[in-house]
This record gives sequence, C-alpha cells and structure tokens, in this order.
Amino acid sequence: MTVDPAAAALADSAFLRACRREAVPHTPVWFMRQAGRSLPEYRRVRDGVPMLAACRTPDLVAEITMQPVRRYGVDAAILFSDIVVPLKAIGVDLDIKAGVGPVVARPIRSAAQLDQLRELEPDDVGFIVEAIGLLTAQLGATPLIGFAGAPFTLASYLVEGGPSRNHEHTKALMYGAPDVWDELMRRLAAMQATWLAIQVSAGASAVQLFDSWVGALPADDYARYVMPHSAAVLRAVGEHAASLGRAVPRIHFGVGTGELLSLMGEAGADVVGVDFRVPLDEAARRVGPSRALQGNLDPAVLFAPWDVVAARTRAALAAGRAAPGHVFNLGHGVIPETDPEVLTRVVELVHEESAAAQG
Repeated sequence: MTVDPAAAALADSAFLRACRREAVPHTPVWFMRQAGRSLPEYRRVRDGVPMLAACRTPDLVAEITMQPVRRYGVDAAILFSDIVVPLKAIGVDLDIKAGVGPVVARPIRSAAQLDQLRELEPDDVGFIVEAIGLLTAQLGATPLIGFAGAPFTLASYLVEGGPSRNHEHTKALMYGAPDVWDELMRRLAAMQATWLAIQVSAGASAVQLFDSWVGALPADDYARYVMPHSAAVLRAVGEHAASLGRAVPRIHFGVGTGELLSLMGEAGADVVGVDFRVPLDEAARRVGPSRALQGNLDPAVLFAPWDVVAARTRAALAAGRAAPGHVFNLGHGVIPETDPEVLTRVVELVHEESAAAQG
C-alpha cells in the first residue's frame, strides 16, 4: 500500500503525537482563541465585518485561521468560527453583540419552544467545508483543529437568552423539567456531532469540544444532566473518524472544571483541557494515565513582565511532565489586548525548553 508522504508527515506532527500520548521532539503549543483576537492583521481584515458574517466567508475563515500560524509558529491551527454558528445555520434567531456575546431572540424554556432546533444538514454549512479545504491546502503538516460548543454551554445560551452569571433559568429548567432538558441536550448533542463530523470529513485532524459554562455545576449534576450528552458527541465523532479510517484526537475543555476533570475524561476525550486553576500535575492525578492533558498558563499572566511569564511557562511545562502527553496551551482564551510578541516568545520558549529536556 502506498503511503501518502503528506499524510504521514501530518500524522507524525508533535501535536498529534502528544494527543496520542507518544514521544515528541518538543512539547507542542497552540493557544485557544489564537485565531485573531490580539493580532493587528486580524483587526484589519475584520474591520466592518460582523462576526457571524466572517464565520460564513471561507476566504476570511482561512486567512484568520492562518494568521497566528504564520505569526507565532504554533504547532496546530484552530478553525476560526464560533460555537453558535451551527445554531444560526439551522435558523435560530440569534446574533453576536459586541461586548456582550451571543444573544438569542426567543429563549427556550418549554417543550413547545424546542421546535427551533431542527437537525443540522451538511448543506447548511457548506462554507465550512470550503474553508477547511482552503486551510488544509495551506497548512501541510500542521494539523487543523475543528471545534464545537458542548451541549451544556449551547443550552445555557439558548435558555438564558445570552451570557449568564448565575445560569438561573438553565438550572431551573434542568432541575424542574428534566424531560425537556434531556430532549434539549439530546438535540444539541446530535447537532454538534454532525457539525464536528462535517469538519472531520473536510480534513480537520483533531477536534475540541468547548464547554465554557459547565464549571457552574457540581459533579453530581454534571454526571446526571450533562456528561451523557457530551459523551454522545465525543463517541459519535470517534465512530465517524473510524469509519473514514482515521484517528482524530478529541479534546474536551471546560472553564472552572477542576472538580469535573475525571468525569470529563470519562466522557470519552483523548485529551482533557485544564484551565489555569488546577496545576497540571494535580490534573494528571485526577484524570489518570489514559488521557493526555492540554493547558494551562493563565492568560492574564501574559501581561506581567517577561521574567514572570517565562517562569510561569516553565512551571507549567514542568508540571505537564506528570501527564502521559502534554499539549501546552493557555488555561483559557487569548485576551484581546495581549501583546502578540509575548505569545511569540512563549512559543519559542516552550519549544526550546521542552526540546532541551528531551535531550
């Protein structure tokens, strides 16, 4: 059987090797929300273009995704998109408002309102297939990470009508109408599984399920109301990749999830993302030896003097050696005001220090 050299080089990338818990020449690094955010070139191409319009424009998606790869020399690209894109694609009346976030016109708080959620079809999101085709042609041996919002976080936006500090409507529905909640989560899980499968079929080499708000729940509630639905997404993606004859690592990340880390691993991830609140060596103990870790420099540390940034970066690298595989990242997304030069220096430091440690 003929082996495609390009595919072999991609599979042998430091990022995918770390996700598979294999030996790496250096610790791979990428940054959540690296696509755009703090880059002046991002602000130039986004000038006057609303977020959701940008996410639906293949040339713009490809350009913004590539910008941090060119600038920082990271080991993986993250697809420029937004977690609400598939909701918009099926006709949910929502918009992303500057300084606020996603705002939903008709919040879902009853069984009758579930009719807003139909199944996602590939034709709904043809723009993302085109964008990924453009990207894989440019990226070569650099992996592309597809991503989706986890069912709980999407449910919270849909039920609250927008971002929420206390998630009171979400929890009221979850506890007070568990049958409606489970149907909402089932529909969202099916949608996100399709969304990620489309990205994998188009050429994404890994995927991340991003659960921004799930840290608002205690472990027992996570296990009962959330974990089965996140597990359904991760399982479906794994089965779809296998049907294509591919192994596509699945990363599962949440914010404020220190008490949920072991359960998030059990949900089926290959890599568990760790925010900045739990040291990586402690996270490795909680997650266990069968999964790699991703994380976890506090993004606010990047505003400190360089000697502090360097010391904290080295500390995260050292703690990450307790895991069977480590992908260096921030413990949440890049803050828009971050100096891009600091991110470049972090990438260089991670590569140099980890390569030296391998020697």
